[in-house]
Amino acid sequence: MSPSDAAGADAPDAAEAAASRSTRTATGTGNTFLGDVCVNAKRWTRKAVHSPTAFLLEIVVATLSLVLFTAVFGDVGGAAIERAGFAEVDYVTYLFPAVLMQATMGSAFSSGMGLVSDLESGMFEKTVVTPMSWTAVFAGKAVAELARVVVQVLVVVGLAVVLGARVETGAVGVAGVLAVCLLVALLFMAVSNVVGLLARDDEVVNAASMLFMFPLLFLSPAFVPLSDDIEFVATFNPITYGVDAVRALVLGRDVSTVLSVSRFGGVADTLVPAVVVLSVLNLVAGAVAVGLLARASSAEAA
Repeated sequence: MSPSDAAGADAPDAAEAAASRSTRTATGTGNTFLGDVCVNAKRWTRKAVHSPTAFLLEIVVATLSLVLFTAVFGDVGGAAIERAGFAEVDYVTYLFPAVLMQATMGSAFSSGMGLVSDLESGMFEKTVVTPMSWTAVFAGKAVAELARVVVQVLVVVGLAVVLGARVETGAVGVAGVLAVCLLVALLFMAVSNVVGLLARDDEVVNAASMLFMFPLLFLSPAFVPLSDDIEFVATFNPITYGVDAVRALVLGRDVSTVLSVSRFGGVADTLVPAVVVLSVLNLVAGAVAVGLLARASSAEAA
């Protein structure tokens, strides 16, 4: 048989195999998108429960940050926020939105490290060749990771209240704080997964988390009010909008530092623009992450 005849004979076989896989995925398994999301959410939740070290370390770091930053920068920070018009606000109350952002970013970057772990162990390849939708696989992963962020945020809020912080908007404000933190978490989960897919090295993802975290925190109004020297840079810093939104909810008033909006009134003048900016950034980062995940899933399944 000539090579061309062999190729012609092999082509129907390949087509039939592909059709068989497609039919099996679509009709033979009984899978649903929601069911696949739940399966993967349970898998990542169990993994976090069995290896809680990273989660507990984030709680410890948040506690130390609240205590140490208040003790070390309390006098300087108190004077700075008084000059900025927050004379009646305790520094711990001013500070704890920054600690929430720190804990949220740290937790979000563990998403990329989890993906790298799956890539290195071969679990990623095994998962994407199952009849489950790869979108559902990563949606389930995100659900489990966001649940962890919820717990961390609530713990940090509780610690801050114990240390003397006040949330002027009450339980509704805490719910809003949680929603803003989840937006920030989704953004940096997307970023960490992009880094993980490009580098495929958990050490690189870990280094990237430090590279992103500290410059973004210090080039924002996280710890003290913005100076004129960094206000322009802070305008392009997503953490600025997360900190401003959380601080507005905590203090119960407009505290916007880079956008001047007076259309909505009170807290909403800070909250609405910040949420819009964070949502747009999530769409952009999410689109990049989904594109890379789709390409990686196709390559692994081929």
